[in-house]
Amino acid sequence: MQSTMMDVPLTLPYVMERVQRYFPHKTVTTLLPVGMDAEGKPIAGKHKYTYGDMVLRAKQLANALMDAGVKPGDRVATIGTNTYRHLEAYFAIPCVGAVLHTVNIRLHPEQIVYIVNHAQDKILLIDNVLARLLPAILPHCPTLEKVVVMGPVPQAMPGVTDYDTWISDYPNTLTYPEIDEKSAAGMCYTSGTTGNPKGVVYSHRSIVLHSLGMTHSTGFHVGEVDTAYPIVPMFHVMAWGMPWASPMVGANSVFSSVFSDGASIARLMQEEGVTMTAGVPTIWMGLLQELERAIKEGHPYDLRKLKQLVVGGSAAPEGMIRAFDALGLNIVHAWGMTETSPFGTVSRVPVGMDPRSEEGYAIRAKQGRVPPLVDVRLVNESGQDVPHDGKTMGRLLIRGNWISGGYYGDEEASKKAVVHLEGPMGDEAWFDTGDISTIDALGYMSIQDRAKDLVKSGGEWISSVDLENALMGHPAVAQAAVIAVAHEKWDERPLAVIVRKPGADVTAEELRAHLEPKFAKWWMPDAFEFVDSIPIGSTGKFMKRELREKFKDYALPVEV
Repeated sequence: MQSTMMDVPLTLPYVMERVQRYFPHKTVTTLLPVGMDAEGKPIAGKHKYTYGDMVLRAKQLANALMDAGVKPGDRVATIGTNTYRHLEAYFAIPCVGAVLHTVNIRLHPEQIVYIVNHAQDKILLIDNVLARLLPAILPHCPTLEKVVVMGPVPQAMPGVTDYDTWISDYPNTLTYPEIDEKSAAGMCYTSGTTGNPKGVVYSHRSIVLHSLGMTHSTGFHVGEVDTAYPIVPMFHVMAWGMPWASPMVGANSVFSSVFSDGASIARLMQEEGVTMTAGVPTIWMGLLQELERAIKEGHPYDLRKLKQLVVGGSAAPEGMIRAFDALGLNIVHAWGMTETSPFGTVSRVPVGMDPRSEEGYAIRAKQGRVPPLVDVRLVNESGQDVPHDGKTMGRLLIRGNWISGGYYGDEEASKKAVVHLEGPMGDEAWFDTGDISTIDALGYMSIQDRAKDLVKSGGEWISSVDLENALMGHPAVAQAAVIAVAHEKWDERPLAVIVRKPGADVTAEELRAHLEPKFAKWWMPDAFEFVDSIPIGSTGKFMKRELREKFKDYALPVEV
């Protein structure tokens, strides 16, 4: 028996038409550099317009792309920061059936060349503030037919097109091509911490469903009442999907191009009445320091409208969650990856639990529960399910409607990424995240480590993440990274690499005493190394591969 329900394609043209029809009055604000001061630092200025304006310009861009020969399935790359022009590209490119390829600007030029060539990008849209990258990449990217600079074109830049001038010649009405909801709409490449970056391709259907998940109460809970400020870059996993989710439900959007320091963020939040925001822990640590400084100096920021700060990318230390609570601000833990679009879990305490109780803090320090349409599974090295007791570690598998089933143009990596296991629905395909996790009886997942970052001591696992979070809870510690170093007796032992806060002093003995009440003796780091900085990668995570290389010959005592 067949249903009587309509089958309307889940595509981004539907989203763009919805935004134009229902929310043309809602606003998009961008903090942009408008010049340089005497010290060569960018001067900030604001651009503000409505979603109605955005859609009209996006349709002009769409017509310009089609006139330039872009056809369904063609890849159009963007090398851009968080701006209103980039938002226009987010809608225009997939709405003509092409594929939006957001390029991570923090990658090495050689890696950018690799992914542009691997994706076979046809047109490149690049921010004027990033045009300096062009000489290093253009000579090596033969598939690029046109380069368009978003913003005033720098002088001495021949052969490029000015974005605003280009789109102004085209109509702001659009006839959409026929688009299959399962066809490609966007693509991102992983950060390539091991080997070359790998391509993940998102469909129209997956993006629309992911956007619905983001707006759900079990997700980021974004709605028309919100003013959303994604600090996570638009070149990193599509800014966690917020450039589509926020307009779809009529939330105002706020973007900041190159200003990510704590003071710029706090001022913009205050001026625009931001209600929700999203970023990585390093961003929030900088904001926390700025807020505490302002209070100490007697001119605190007014952030009373700010309801939630979503943190992802790496674990948020419980100490940071408590510190924001003390300021009346709510940190919400989330987890995901390029392959999960990236929304995988969000940690909100169960109904009836006090979020500021000890039990509440324990829940909020975890990465959380999956939303509807996504499921996770925890298995041991034999592929057998492990207990959901909050203690037993296992390899985290995930599946769902916005979870990748492989990698673009990489059959070998795709085979390694997908695991087939028996389940209630027969043979089930699961994506292997490479994360080692626990899941408790209520379904709250806690990342213990990347499989490659675990310290394997005497046949037992030690979570570097747990140790790092505890160390960063010490008032004198700014950053802490724990890596495995070779040990003659135990194979591996933990080494803690520490960055002290400015003006603070702390010894290895004091840090060891700080950890002792929280961990078993055999978990304790064998040594502490104090450094000026820890290398951070393009996604805001510690580059442990560099630390392992730096300390590969580190000498530890044989006995523990």
